[in-house]
Amino acid sequence: MKNLAKLLVPAVVLTLAAVAVVLLVFGGDDEKHLTAKFPRTVSIYEGSEVRILGVAVGEVETVTPSGTEVEVELTYDGDVDVPADAQAVILAPSVVGDRFVQLTPAYESGAKLDDGAVLELDRTSVPLELDEIYQSIDELTVALGPEGANRSVEGREGALSRLLRTTAENFEGQGEQFNQTIHDLGTLTGTLDNNREELFGAAARLEDFISTLAENDQTVRDFNTSMANVSEMLAGERQELAASLRNLGTAMTAVRGFVNDNEALLSRDIKGLNRIAKVLVRQRGALDEILRVAPNALANLNLTYNPQAGTLDTRANLTEALGNLEEDPANALCNMLGSLDNGGQLCNALNTALSRPGALREMQGSPPLHDPTLGGLVEVSP
Repeated sequence: MKNLAKLLVPAVVLTLAAVAVVLLVFGGDDEKHLTAKFPRTVSIYEGSEVRILGVAVGEVETVTPSGTEVEVELTYDGDVDVPADAQAVILAPSVVGDRFVQLTPAYESGAKLDDGAVLELDRTSVPLELDEIYQSIDELTVALGPEGANRSVEGREGALSRLLRTTAENFEGQGEQFNQTIHDLGTLTGTLDNNREELFGAAARLEDFISTLAENDQTVRDFNTSMANVSEMLAGERQELAASLRNLGTAMTAVRGFVNDNEALLSRDIKGLNRIAKVLVRQRGALDEILRVAPNALANLNLTYNPQAGTLDTRANLTEALGNLEEDPANALCNMLGSLDNGGQLCNALNTALSRPGALREMQGSPPLHDPTLGGLVEVSP
């Protein structure tokens, strides 16, 4: 067993060495290379991490200055996909300490970044350095200082000092109101956030309304022109309008007094008018016939007048009526009485009376018939 163990140990060591050599020689196929150009690479060194979404996937191989830019060669795992439009960003997790290169965004779908790709300056970015921040603050201080915006002119205090003093005077004693304003503004912001759908809906409706106005621009212009003309006319007649309104007020006062003084009489008159209106409603057929026939009748009457003789020249066509009266007196009389309201009753009575033999002869010499419906005496003769 001891001899077997002595033989196995060298064999295992040789196997592990062979595997290490194979990984060293052929392991490069599991990595991808990328070159990124930065304007500067503060705290980026060989071995600095390359991350995606904060997860280390590779490291920086070389950092080489080249004119006004720095070329950074980096590698990342071969099974990691990077989008073709990816960018390289140097991130600083703290003010002091090593930094790393982040490839962003993470791959989801679409084209992939090729192995050995080069990212130019327009696809890389670096963090703002602390000395740049200090320099910006210094420049702002100088710009606002006594040599800048706060420079005194002719012994007067600088503009910045006047601004601060005026602001202090304006807000003096207004701290509570200022705090309430900020609080109300926060409430308003929260209300708008809770009702953003309604707000966006109102904005959409407003957009539709504005679009409608734009589509009918000429109509809107014509309307505005008309309104301007009306306004101009009313402006020119404002004195007359004011006088008319004053007179109308005086008239309304007088009418109110008249109505109060004659309330009983007006009530009776209105009731009388109501009765007349009802009569007119019941007789609207007759009124319609009068309005239709009266113009023709008046025209005929005008034509019958003879101004030379001062007479009404008419011609009564009674031949047919008289002939009918001799042949069929009942029918002729019924035709004459047909326009009366009770003409039918009279016709029935006449037909009954004349149906008896010798009835017409019996009526000769008899006194006239009195019919109150005809408004007087009616003589019936053969």
